[in-house]
Amino acid sequence: MMLMQDLLDPRVDLIFKRIFGSEHNKDVLLAFLNSTFREAGEPALTEIVLLNPYTEADSPDDKQSIMDIKAKTADGQLINIEMQLFNPYHMEKRTLFYWSEMYYHQIPKGSNYNTLKKCVTINILNYSCLKNDRYHSVFHLREDHTGISLLDDIEIHVIELTKLDEHSVSLEEGGLVNWLLFLKGVDKSNWEVLAMNEPMLKKAMDTLEFLSQDTVARMEYQARMKALSDEKTRIEGARAEGERKKAEEIAGKLLAMGLEVETIAKAAGLSVQEVKALSPLQ
Repeated sequence: MMLMQDLLDPRVDLIFKRIFGSEHNKDVLLAFLNSTFREAGEPALTEIVLLNPYTEADSPDDKQSIMDIKAKTADGQLINIEMQLFNPYHMEKRTLFYWSEMYYHQIPKGSNYNTLKKCVTINILNYSCLKNDRYHSVFHLREDHTGISLLDDIEIHVIELTKLDEHSVSLEEGGLVNWLLFLKGVDKSNWEVLAMNEPMLKKAMDTLEFLSQDTVARMEYQARMKALSDEKTRIEGARAEGERKKAEEIAGKLLAMGLEVETIAKAAGLSVQEVKALSPLQ
């Protein structure tokens, strides 16, 4: 029997894409999407086409590899699913950018706008982002006062795994929660209960177990984890550097106003020595 700690983490985008974004598991993706849409009060899909199925070309150590999942529905709607293990920052702007790119590239320039189809973005985040307590938030374009929809072509789902309290949900209910508990790494002893009302979850679980026992898949997983960790370090380093420059700018203005060095250091979050180094008299 495989121990839970021996399982690969399905929240790592490479593994997520192999479970949900391969041709062999297209039925798994369809079941997951229908659970997501059903919870949002929307009709179920009958068929999907994978636009970028997982292939061996998805290099795990390449930061530029596209690990999101792109699909098209039977009536031409486009869906983009992205799993984010670490916070890339500016998620909201990033989401709108990728949604607009998907919408824009549907038709050649100058073509009939009536041919544009609805585009749906689903972001699954391993961190908290929105200022609410919901683990599943759905956004549309609506008028502020009356709530009427301008157009149904934009739909953005934000799923925050950190807001899912596994102690306050019923495993027997089925639906999106069961899929998210699986992704979050709920104890393997609960897998059978989770799959009882979500039968296709069993195939997702079997895929994860298979990948976890495959030597090549484990090596790719480790390479992807390193690439993600390096990218996280780079992003956090750039963010820290930006914050430091802002603090130094504030300190410089306060120095010019003649304030005490100790006071400036406290206000800017710098050391006394760092503030003194900014003084033109040094």
